[in-house]
Amino acid sequence: MTIGIIGLGAMGLGIAQVYAAAGHTIRATDASTDARHTAPARLAASLAPRVTKGTMTKADRDAILSRLRIVDRIEDIAPADLVIEAVVERLAVKQAVFSVLEPLLSPHAVLATNTSSLSIAAIAQGLPRPDRLLGLHFFNPAPVMRLVELIPHATTAPDAIAKARTLTEAAGKTVIQCADRPGFIVNRCARPYYGEALALLEEGRSAGEIDAALMAAGYRLGPFALIDLIGADINLAATEGLSAAMNHHPRYHVFDALRAQVARGDLGRKTGQGFLFPAPAPPPPQDAATIALRIESTLINEAAWLRAEGGTSADGIDTAMQLGLNFPHGPHAALAHHGRDRVLATLSALEQAAPPHLKRRYLPAPGL
Repeated sequence: MTIGIIGLGAMGLGIAQVYAAAGHTIRATDASTDARHTAPARLAASLAPRVTKGTMTKADRDAILSRLRIVDRIEDIAPADLVIEAVVERLAVKQAVFSVLEPLLSPHAVLATNTSSLSIAAIAQGLPRPDRLLGLHFFNPAPVMRLVELIPHATTAPDAIAKARTLTEAAGKTVIQCADRPGFIVNRCARPYYGEALALLEEGRSAGEIDAALMAAGYRLGPFALIDLIGADINLAATEGLSAAMNHHPRYHVFDALRAQVARGDLGRKTGQGFLFPAPAPPPPQDAATIALRIESTLINEAAWLRAEGGTSADGIDTAMQLGLNFPHGPHAALAHHGRDRVLATLSALEQAAPPHLKRRYLPAPGL
């Protein structure tokens, strides 16, 4: 089967590798001549460590490289059974890509966007066959991260959903279907992990003790170490985007400390200084369990709000959070551990004590 890839940056090339490793022919292009010309060498370089370690044979590496066919024009992507775009995260650009692509492909081909934040329905708007378009949101690095969020919009055809799922699962990914809503599952449900940590920071707790509390609760990285890894600028952009999409509800409040961190240029690992990096987390504070309960209660509540909107499941949310963020458990498992009464009491106390700019942040979801 032939898979088309539009965009040969790190994400697009990683997605190409996923399907090429599954035995598919890849036809890929990029608007940048340099990106097209360097793609085979970059793919070879990404596979080289696996050959060195003995986890991939030279024959398998050569087979993957032979399946990557770089084409100069978007028109040369056809024929393809599935085409995934991984271009810049701007609605107009993605719409333009699909408007060119759609007439070139079979009526049965599936069009997929790797957007992490844009509305799938908005991207499909104006296409003669919007029912062929859906979201396939891979996580970075695509060859390593097992999770793919599958996002149909209201009129996506069932056979398009089935084809995208089948091809992607056969490539070794865990596919979780979710609704076409801001943040999908992971980016939406992860916001309290960062946001409530920033609320604690605003109250005078240190980044180190907050991270230590979460690590003591089983998380591989605390919220500030995770921001430092991702980049404070990336986290800020995602938070601002979701806040705007959710009408600036206090659950998605953009904290001044995050804005200030970006303004200073202390973005984390990539700049050498972050909220915590390069310092390690200190020993957990005496009230580590209380800090972890507070943050997990807000994670539980956000997951409950998402479920109340429909289009996803408790198991889907928990699996997505574990695979997408390497969390030790999902919010519904945390609810079972803490108990509903304790979580509701925690949220109620937080709401009563909330400053004016955070009022309504902790109101429980209907299903909770």
